[in-house]
Amino acid sequence: MSQEPSGIFDMLGPIMIGPSSSHTAGVVRIGRVVHELLGGAPQKAHVRFYNSFAMTYRGHGSDRAILAGLMGMAVDDERIREALDLAKQAGIAYSFEAVVSSAKAHPNTLIVRAQRGDRTVEVQGISRGGGLILIEAIDDLHTNFTGQLPTLVVEARDIRGAVAFLSAILAYEGVNIATLTVSRRAKEDRALQVYELDEAPRNASLEYIQSLSWIYRATLLHPV
Repeated sequence: MSQEPSGIFDMLGPIMIGPSSSHTAGVVRIGRVVHELLGGAPQKAHVRFYNSFAMTYRGHGSDRAILAGLMGMAVDDERIREALDLAKQAGIAYSFEAVVSSAKAHPNTLIVRAQRGDRTVEVQGISRGGGLILIEAIDDLHTNFTGQLPTLVVEARDIRGAVAFLSAILAYEGVNIATLTVSRRAKEDRALQVYELDEAPRNASLEYIQSLSWIYRATLLHPV
């Protein structure tokens, strides 16, 4: 599994609103990934907490944390404590589901299904401890990114040469690819390409990528 290495400050944990980096800070960051994919806070959100999360999400504040992230809050935002009320005031229709006995590989797994306008996205993420996360799937397509780097998420039709073409655009910009994951539903069906980058590409390149006929959507996620 490719992922950014953990450093001493990751082990100590982030500056955050508690009580737990796994159950609070990491969950906020997963919510912020969804916020970035949607381009803002959702109108509707359903969150499934699995295994350890399912048993502790209320007591450890994971319910408040995910809503805070969905509203775009940072891990040290004092408003996290009031996120349940703030989400209601913002008109977000939210619900939670606990799945205590699941085959999910990691005990701190959650899946968020959220809607904003005509855009719906489903994200599966895990909280690895110390505020670190891993996004494992978007809309049931496998991925593997941490949210620590600028990340280009491309939903496209599966065609020959697609990865090489987009990689060449990034190379022309001088943007280095740290990690790349590609998955698809079937040959020539919908595919997901996720590029973790050392720096963000220019808006002009993003607009060009989005204009390509075989690209459904290209979203640049900022570090969360």
